[in-house]
Order: sequence, then structure tokens, then C-alpha cells
Amino acid sequence: MKKVFIDTLGCQMNKSDTERILGMLSHFDYEETKKEQEADLFIVNTCAIRQLSVDKAYSRLGAWGKLKKDKKSIKIAICGCVAQLEARELLKKFPYLDLVFGTRNIFELPQLLKKIEQERICATNDNPIVENDYKINRVESINAWLPIMEGCNNFCSYCIVPYTRGRERSRTIEAIIKEAKTILNQGFKEITLLGQNVDSYGKNLNGKPNFAKLLSELDKLEGNYRIRFTSSYPTDITDEVIEVVRNSKHICECFHIPMQSGNDRILKEMNRRYNVQQYREIVEKIRKNINNVTITSDFIAGFPGETEDEFLDTIKAIDELQLDYSNTAAYSPRPITKAGKMTDKFIDKETKKRRLQILNDKVKESSLKSNQKYVGSNLEVLIDGVKDGVFQGRTRNNKVVHLTDNNKCKIGDFVEVKLERASTWCLFGKKID
Repeated sequence: MKKVFIDTLGCQMNKSDTERILGMLSHFDYEETKKEQEADLFIVNTCAIRQLSVDKAYSRLGAWGKLKKDKKSIKIAICGCVAQLEARELLKKFPYLDLVFGTRNIFELPQLLKKIEQERICATNDNPIVENDYKINRVESINAWLPIMEGCNNFCSYCIVPYTRGRERSRTIEAIIKEAKTILNQGFKEITLLGQNVDSYGKNLNGKPNFAKLLSELDKLEGNYRIRFTSSYPTDITDEVIEVVRNSKHICECFHIPMQSGNDRILKEMNRRYNVQQYREIVEKIRKNINNVTITSDFIAGFPGETEDEFLDTIKAIDELQLDYSNTAAYSPRPITKAGKMTDKFIDKETKKRRLQILNDKVKESSLKSNQKYVGSNLEVLIDGVKDGVFQGRTRNNKVVHLTDNNKCKIGDFVEVKLERASTWCLFGKKID
């Protein structure tokens, strides 16, 4: 067996792609190694959402290029969003690089590996989603990733995803259900559905089955399990989806709804298809219809041209909306995008750093307030790990819980927990016998 070392950067979709790559390679006499000195094939699975992620990928290639000087037989490959974006330029930039394959070319990898024995290859053409029977080498865990669609049609002015992942393409309900059944049969207790915009699911398929329909079908599967999904575009969340989540047995009460800014002018500059009031109405509708629902978000600090007052509108919005948690990032210019060309409006590094710190402090405050609401409650927790003898897990609405008593508990158990106290990032409680 040959050895493959793969470094995965970026989002859950990249992690899922890596599981598929490793599963596929296992059919072609490759096995994964965690030791670089053993590897015959190196792959970096890249993210292009921010420059820091791109720089990390380049650093990995540079380190492997040095290894290749002593072991000329090794092959070096790059995939993911940076590969899709830069394509043949990468072969010019890194002379020791053997293979570039894009986000839509993963299932060509076995054939591509044969070709690089004779020449360096770049494969970044726009192919449809391919269904096959290759196994998936999933990370041992309670949760499994399940991609339901790929790509995005929104073209937000700051985002590179439509250029790297392409336009929206959905898998069939039949293929998703088949994979979900396999996941559950393998013993996983939780499935997270992945898509750049899950609420757009099915628009390119015959009959146009929608996301609510998919959720309903998944909820019918037998067993004790949970279904999560990410991410949602605010104005694409339908009443039907809300109703399915409210009435389902297995769909978790948690929506990740990126807002990005709390200011209407900046939202328009970002090419987001809603304003603050519309976002507020969506949040209020979800909370009105679903008990104990968690709503999380994403925010960008220092978008080109953002004034101090416009930034403070974002801080105000987090308070007013009582968001449970938010991911944050300082704006990072991306090539090709509209915002990336607004060089005359770029915010200086120190201002972005300061705003990001203020934003992070507000998120911590908001997270603590959210967790404190549940002190005194009894909630179901799925045990997913143990550290230093302390069991931990997550509630249906995605709250991290540490058990203060660890008797009669094991990973994979669904247990009822009395929540006794809260910290910024988690809750603490005792199992109810």
C-alpha cells in the first residue's frame, strides 16, 4: 500500500471532500498516514475564503517541495478552492507541484494520479456532481458530514465561493437518503447536511424538490439520531422549512443564518438581498414558531468603506437580535470579487484589528447571555467526547455541555441533563437518572 498524507484547510465542505478523497484512494492501494516522512503522495485541500488560508496552503507546498529534493519519487498535489481559482498558475509558481485538481474534479483523482507519472496535470474543468459507490473514510466521531449541494448563485461582493465552487448543484434526494442510511448503519448518531446555501436545495433538479421536502424525508428514517444543517441564506428560509423543523422528531432546533453586517448600506454594498429589518423579521418568525431554537450568524469587520458608525450598527444588531453565537472575521480582499477591487475604500489593518476585537468581545457577551438562559433547564445531550475524565456533548440546539458527574455515561449516549451553570462557551450540568 502507498501512503497519502492530506492536510485539510477551511470549512466543513473541505473536510467532507477529504473523507471522500481518502475513501476513493483506498480502492487504489493508498492508505492515509499522519507521518509526513512515510508519505508517497501529499495533498493539501485548500480554502480561499481569506488570504491567511491561502498562505497556509502555500507554506505546506513549500515544506513538501523541500522533502521532494531528498525523495524525488513523492508526488505533491493541491485541491480545493485555491486550486480551482488559480489553476495552471500554481504549476508555474511551484515547479515541484505534480497535480492541481479543482473542487469539481475530485472523482477523477485515480485517473489523474496515473497521468502524473508522465506529466504535470491541471484539472479544473466545470464538471457536474458525480455519484459513485466508492466508500467514504469518515473521521471516527459521533457526527458525520453529508453534502446535499455545492456552489452558490448569490455572488456576494466579498465572496470567492461562486468562483471556486461554481453555481448551485444539488444531489438527488435518493442519493442523499442512501448515504444517510449508510451513515446511520455505521453507528453515527448525528448527520450535518452541508451546502453553501442549503435553502436553495433542489432548484436545479427535475421536479424541483425543495429543502423542506428533503428534511421531511430524512426525518422518516428509523433510529435514534439527529439532523443538523448549515448554512442558510436569510431570505431563502421558507415557512415550510420552519414548520418541518418545528414538527420533526430528528431535525435540530438550530439555524445558522449569516448576517455579515448590521448596517443597510453595507449590506447593499455586500450584495446581500435583505436589510436589517428583513433579517430581524426572519429571526422573530423562527423564534415565534420553534421553542429553544438557537440562531447563530457570521459577521465581517472592516468591509471596504465601512464607517465607524456603520460598524457600531453591527454591534447594536447583535444585542437587539440576541444572537446566540456568531463567527467573526476581518475583511480579507479576494481576487475577482467586486469588493476586492474597491482598493480606494480598503480599511487599514489596525482599524480592522480593533473592530474585530470589539466584535469578538460582543460575541462573547452574547454567547454568555444565551447560555445563561438555559440554567435550570433539563435538556437532552448527545455525549460526543470525554476529556480529562469529563464527558461532554451537545444539546439539540447545539449548546456544548460538560457533565459534572460522569457515572453511567458513554460516548454516543443520549442523556437528559439538568443544567446548573453557564460559562461563555458552554454549560455545566448533571445527568438525570
